[in-house]
Amino acid sequence: MAATMSKRDYYEVLGVPKTATEEDIKKAFRRLAMKLHPDRNPDDPEAQDKFKEAKEAYEVLCSAQQRAVYDRHGHAGLAGGRGAGAGPGDLGDIFGDIFGDIFGAGRGAQQRARRGSDLRFVMELDLEQAVAGVEREINVPTLVGCHHCASSGSADGKTTTCRTCAGQGRVRVQNGIFSIQQTCPTCHGAGKAVANPCKHCDGHGRLEEEKVVRVKVPSGVDQGDRIRLSGEGEAGPAGAGAGDLYVEIAVREHAIFKRDGDDLYCEIPIRVTTAAMGGELKVPTLDGSAQLKIPEGTQTGKLFRLRSKGVQSVRSHNKGDLMCRVVVETPVKLNAEQRELLAQLESTFTGEDAERNSPRSSSWLDSVKDFIGRIGA
Repeated sequence: MAATMSKRDYYEVLGVPKTATEEDIKKAFRRLAMKLHPDRNPDDPEAQDKFKEAKEAYEVLCSAQQRAVYDRHGHAGLAGGRGAGAGPGDLGDIFGDIFGDIFGAGRGAQQRARRGSDLRFVMELDLEQAVAGVEREINVPTLVGCHHCASSGSADGKTTTCRTCAGQGRVRVQNGIFSIQQTCPTCHGAGKAVANPCKHCDGHGRLEEEKVVRVKVPSGVDQGDRIRLSGEGEAGPAGAGAGDLYVEIAVREHAIFKRDGDDLYCEIPIRVTTAAMGGELKVPTLDGSAQLKIPEGTQTGKLFRLRSKGVQSVRSHNKGDLMCRVVVETPVKLNAEQRELLAQLESTFTGEDAERNSPRSSSWLDSVKDFIGRIGA
């Protein structure tokens, strides 16, 4: 191997300990290469130097022979060219992964490039529709295959070999010492060009159109859930396969219920008299109504659970609960008789009765007195 470009410790360069495995070293180099690659930093000489430094460190540490020499003798042990260095296959594999991430190169990426784009459609539903499920038709603006030329883009069905890629569907791009392959920008990987373009689609093989798609929404879907419809996205160029359509659920705000997972929450206003003496209330549920028993002395904010009155989740067979939070309402716009009755009631809250009738108030007052006493001290 040639004389080293840097005297920094190779383990320090890659940010790994000396006990790192080969897989750890590959992962570390892959992260650095993604960040420092010259194609991502064309105007940053420092990043390019760091990339070369990381590449050198990787070549040494991923070779068992060179790593052993380096561990014993450091950089001086490599100056004479000892060791075989990392094999082309090793670097080819890791650079293939990196280039695939950066440029989308490779056969798989070529196929993805030819395939039509995926589409996203937001479907708004009422809470009742999301819980029960619904079937609905939606209009999706998209690209469809041109029926005038059978998606070929050719008016007469004739094609010629693409001059840019010579029919290979891929072109080689040189960047410094690196050479990569990319999908041909002219034929988009088809390897063929249209001699006489279709006048309806201008040779693209696709037309803009609003497509009607029927969507079956399962019961129990929630905000942000997505339904994938395979092949309902944009048509691919030159008759290639279509992408997918992702229908994202947006649930409208409900006047009564709020959903949290499989549970539903609602607030139930009750009168002071009901809270004090107890009683029964009819409360709404998504499938009708239910009786809620209010015990004597109920305080505002008290939560009552109605089991299995929530949502049947799309992901499980369990049904959530309905959580009812009671809110004690203070009476307003009292008439003379009501004021008199309340005044009579208030006059009875004296002595031990006051503490017994208002335990939280008495406890709060004791805490306030204790706090003021400590402040005064």
